[in-house]
Amino acid sequence: MTSRAARSAQFGATEGEGIIRCDACPVLCRIRPGRAGACARYANQDGVLVRTDPVVALAHAVDSNAPLVPFAQQEWDGALLDPARAFLTGVGSGTTYPDYKPAPFIVGSTHDGVDTVTVVTEGMFSYCGVKVKIDTDRHLGPEAAAVRVNGEQVGHVTTAEYGSQMLSIGGVRHLTGGSKKEGVVTCDTLLKLCGAEPVEVTIDGGHAVVVQAGAAPIVDGTPETRMRVGCGSAAIGIFAQQWAGHVDEVIVVDDHITGVLTEHQAGRVLDMRPAGIRVRGRRSTPGRYFQVAQPGLGWGGTDITDPLAIIERIDPKLAWPGLRLLFTSTTGDHALYCVLDDALRPVAAEMPAAVRAVVDRIGENCEPSLCSVLFMAGAGGSLRAGVTENPVLLTRSVARGETRVTMGGAPVYLWPGGGITVMADVLRMPKRAFGHVPTPAIVAPIEFTLPRALYERLGGHMDQVQPVEAVLRGLGEDLRVGTWHPANPWPFAR
Repeated sequence: MTSRAARSAQFGATEGEGIIRCDACPVLCRIRPGRAGACARYANQDGVLVRTDPVVALAHAVDSNAPLVPFAQQEWDGALLDPARAFLTGVGSGTTYPDYKPAPFIVGSTHDGVDTVTVVTEGMFSYCGVKVKIDTDRHLGPEAAAVRVNGEQVGHVTTAEYGSQMLSIGGVRHLTGGSKKEGVVTCDTLLKLCGAEPVEVTIDGGHAVVVQAGAAPIVDGTPETRMRVGCGSAAIGIFAQQWAGHVDEVIVVDDHITGVLTEHQAGRVLDMRPAGIRVRGRRSTPGRYFQVAQPGLGWGGTDITDPLAIIERIDPKLAWPGLRLLFTSTTGDHALYCVLDDALRPVAAEMPAAVRAVVDRIGENCEPSLCSVLFMAGAGGSLRAGVTENPVLLTRSVARGETRVTMGGAPVYLWPGGGITVMADVLRMPKRAFGHVPTPAIVAPIEFTLPRALYERLGGHMDQVQPVEAVLRGLGEDLRVGTWHPANPWPFAR
């Protein structure tokens, strides 16, 4: 039996007039010959239900000169692909909804003398979304504000982290709990983000941002370049000694924690003379100020375009004419050097080379501004029944670290607690790893790798285990072989 015929027998049912009813998802499309289903992932080819995309296997190269088969042809005999370094991913594998049926591929192999089993499938995830990390000093929008695409809410702004703004996109409420249009737009947004495509989002009360995994964010049409070196206080701590002797006061403007050098502990350790320049905002510990301005696209993520505006007063008992004052942002993109005149007013002056060198060093220490996208999903429900007859045993084995979970071969972070809730970096997964079904839900690859003896104890579908050699040969033209991502740990490594 050919691989396509075998998969048709497992994934679809033939009806009259050559129509195939696809049971890969709850939509149950009735697909006529030569047509594809609503998800465009399954098609009726001459009365056989076929995948429109090939199954993806990844070859782990022993060395950089090891031969690979980039695209396997039907006549390929498998000689160039060593089964010991082949990993069959869930990309293109198909699903077995409802999952009382065994997973599409249950593959047996031997690694370092250990018999292993990898259960390979594509999960349909309604309970899924992405967490987006945007490296920027800019204020994108208020916390908990709605994130929209084409006017539909697809997520929200979540807590800001060190040098990054965070978005939460997707989730079951947006996929299924709102209007049909909201669900469709949310699903399309997730697909694009997971495929490392650019997506423009707008934030209520904030700004428009183009987000793309691995690329710099574009805020209101302006690409970001630098991620902050730290907050204003941290910048003071890092560079205080380099400023000492060249300036008398430094104010690092920051939306969160603005730093003032001579008040800061770093300035005191260096025995710097108090400058008497009091900035606006709420004073925290010495040299650290909160809320010096409103959030915005200006200096240090504030709405400030003129840093002199944050000076509340200058104490004539402490300040002196000729005092050298530096303002800088947390990325070094903005900087102003001033000298106090006889009336103790800051007057802009040419920045000395030694001071400029430290400002430039702030920029040098800023990492490139990038967007990161982590796919997050709960692998629960009936998906586990495709792995084992008693799903809770699989869940417990995963939690104990006995069963390794990957998504398209990429490592996942497993959240503690109940269930199998995982996160994976979309850039460490193969291209075109994600799809959708019109429910709507995201389709994503997932693999469970464990010792064969353990799989049997968990009540696994032992009669469905096939040697990896047989699977690779049987797939024939349905197989695409790619190179293993060098940053990903090998799933079979102990």
